[in-house]
Order: sequence, then structure tokens, then C-alpha cells
Amino acid sequence: MTDIALLWNADEGRADLALARGDLRLDDGLRTAILISLFSDALARGDDDLAQADGGPGDDRRGWWGDVPVGGETPRRVGSRLWLLRRAKATEGTRLRALTMVREALAWMIQDGVVDRLDVDAVLAGAPPDRLLLTLTLRRGAVSERFDLPWAVELSR
Repeated sequence: MTDIALLWNADEGRADLALARGDLRLDDGLRTAILISLFSDALARGDDDLAQADGGPGDDRRGWWGDVPVGGETPRRVGSRLWLLRRAKATEGTRLRALTMVREALAWMIQDGVVDRLDVDAVLAGAPPDRLLLTLTLRRGAVSERFDLPWAVELSR
């Protein structure tokens, strides 16, 4: 699997294109697929609390226009609902919700046979806690890859 490489900037909470000598770098691993899956805004479900995410009454469910069903097919959703936790309180409940959202967003990798196994962990970090540290371990056959992704969200104390 080859993609344009993305680099994650935890301080700014965004990814950017990776360049080498003025050219786009390629990523033949899983990092770019993981970044797109986790940090693109998936469409919120009907029962999601939009006010918590946007800090106001909120009615923007976000999502990608390509997720719209075409010809009666159920589209595969792109992204995650982690954006909903942007203004959540730094609690164990928020950590558990983040774990669920990460597993949801990366489930396609197992369904498509890209990886055999996916282990996810999330730890509240900082004193007091103000970010989540995501650790992903993906296994393909005998090969295991680990990704540590700090997510500097605006978790409330």
C-alpha cells in the first residue's frame, strides 16, 4: 500500500504533507492510512452530543461528502468521531469513548485484511490531564508495528 506520506504534528493537532528535497515523500506503511482514519472528521451519529464538541448548540455533524450513499449502497465511512471529544472533560469516561472511536475508525483495516490484529490503548496525560496518548499496535503475520500518537485536544479539567 503506497500513499503520499503525512507527518503528524501533535502540538498543532494536524497532519501535513511530508516533503524531501522539494518532492512529496511516499509512505509504504500504514501511518498515512492511520492518520486519515483517525483525524479526518467522520459523520456524527444521531445520538452524539454536538454541543460538547463545538461548545455551543451545534448542529454540524461534519463528515465527508463522499460518505453519501450512492445507488443504494451503504458507504464506508472515512474518519473518526474523535473530533466530538475536542472539548470533553479529561475523565476515564472520555478515555474509554476515545478507545471505542479509534477502534471504530480502524476496523476497516481488519475487515479488508490489511492487518490481522489491532490493539489500541489510550492514556490521559499531562498534569493535570490535557491530552490523550494513543498507542496502536498492528500485526500483519509475524510483523508488528507500533504507532504512538499524542493527541493534544482541548480536554477540560
